[in-house]
Amino acid sequence: MSNSGPPSSHVPNGARLEALGQAVDARQGGARHRQRVKRSRARIILITLATVVVVIVAAVAGDYWYINHLINHVNVATETQQTYNNSENILLVGSTTRCGLKVQNKAYGLCSQGVTGVNSDVVMILHLNLTTNRVSILSIPRDLFVPNARVNGANKIDAALYNGPQQLVTAIQEDFGIPINHYVELNFDTFAEVVNVLGGIKMYFPMSVFDAYSGLYVRTPGCIQLNGTRALQVVRARHLQIRFPGQGTDYRNWPQEALSDLARIRRDHEFLKVLADAVKAKGIANPLTDQRLATSVARYLTVDQGLTTSALLSLAEHFHGISVSSVPELTVPVVLVQTAGGYLYQGYYYGDVEFPIDPGVTQTIDRFLDVGPGVNTMDGKPLPKASSFTVSVVDGSGIPNEGHVVVAGLRRRGFVIHGIGSAAPFGVREETVVYHANNSEASLAAAQAVLHTIEGPAVMALGHTTAGATVTVLTGSDVIVIAPPRRVSATTTTLKGKHHHPATTTTTRPVTQITVVDPSAVKHDNSLSAPTDVTQALQPWDPRSCAPNGTEGP
Repeated sequence: MSNSGPPSSHVPNGARLEALGQAVDARQGGARHRQRVKRSRARIILITLATVVVVIVAAVAGDYWYINHLINHVNVATETQQTYNNSENILLVGSTTRCGLKVQNKAYGLCSQGVTGVNSDVVMILHLNLTTNRVSILSIPRDLFVPNARVNGANKIDAALYNGPQQLVTAIQEDFGIPINHYVELNFDTFAEVVNVLGGIKMYFPMSVFDAYSGLYVRTPGCIQLNGTRALQVVRARHLQIRFPGQGTDYRNWPQEALSDLARIRRDHEFLKVLADAVKAKGIANPLTDQRLATSVARYLTVDQGLTTSALLSLAEHFHGISVSSVPELTVPVVLVQTAGGYLYQGYYYGDVEFPIDPGVTQTIDRFLDVGPGVNTMDGKPLPKASSFTVSVVDGSGIPNEGHVVVAGLRRRGFVIHGIGSAAPFGVREETVVYHANNSEASLAAAQAVLHTIEGPAVMALGHTTAGATVTVLTGSDVIVIAPPRRVSATTTTLKGKHHHPATTTTTRPVTQITVVDPSAVKHDNSLSAPTDVTQALQPWDPRSCAPNGTEGP
């Protein structure tokens, strides 16, 4: 079970902003009315495992209605129209539910024995551009701590599914500004059945590995045949122990890899490539294989009510020429909170936790969505000018004078400051939160404009703002406002008149700056790691593809 916090007793971050707001508002000229905000690849493994189900429906058109009927649909409020640039974003979720399985399986843990957690082990977003045929995948680490994870407040992103699919969609849109058009959820049975219908897949293991939590145990390196259950052990492994050269056969003495959450994402990306090759090798023109795969898996698949089988077929046909090896697989960059006993927040220990790190996150999302740095990622329009809205600052770090330093930095960037206050820190370390007060695109765009100027662990959130401001910055333990772009003078000399007298003109232009996160700037002590990489390279012990002769593949 995931250590994802209490289900209902959690106090939202916005609570201390709410309490603080009264005092700040009074200093700004009186209390203001507040309204509570409602939170609102099979030729490429295109829609990961989900598309494997529906792409093959084309070969079994006679069973079209039947297969569509098998798929489970849920009501999820998503962006109903294609986003800007004629693109769609599909949220892909791997659910840990045991109680939701039609047949209980001891290999996964039994609901009747208390394994009742409902979390999202895997959170991926698939970006499909229908004009350029560009495809990209963005993974969000499951241990990422975000303000709107639960209906009632902050938690790990994987905990959002506890409140249902809608909450996970909402959290991603509110906290990261990524529009979600469709929702696809797979459980353990879905995953295992796809692999089994394909006759299993092969992966090459360079080293012996063991994972006590997922059940993965590879005693002898080499090319190994995996059935559905063993394949699931591979993709779920995040407590991997490795037998390095010179070590004995007792796995209890093998060292455990670090970055467990990020390491699993790295391996899952590789697994998708191997699975895609397996589907391609099997062929999607074999009606027997296609029909068996579709009818076996469809019943375990859950999608939003707007994602019809015809819509999936249309997408699969449009992107059928894309090779999975060419698809960028990105991961939201984070810093790990390294505290003994796990992350303590509002009196509860959340275990391993990660914070999103900026400007890395905003740059990665822009790259994923293929937009420029000054664009509202929700609607593709330019972000508002700094002077066009108001910002308040609440010092929630407990660090003397930090709030005033942030205010000064924001003013240098041209933002209009509308109040400053302070609040007691909730955690040992805290991320900076940029609150937008309502679900309007204008409000979220303003928050994005502010977030683009912040360096350090930071994230957006829907929540209360203070002093009547459009945006409130709740400062965390490690925050820097990036200085405005430097402007330099250039002198140009021209010859004027019949005697060619020189005339000198001085112009000023901004210097293009590429911001790079300096780990020393966001790690004031040893409780935060260095920022992780956006693209994760395989490590020597990671499983990978097999070559036809049984050796290590490409």
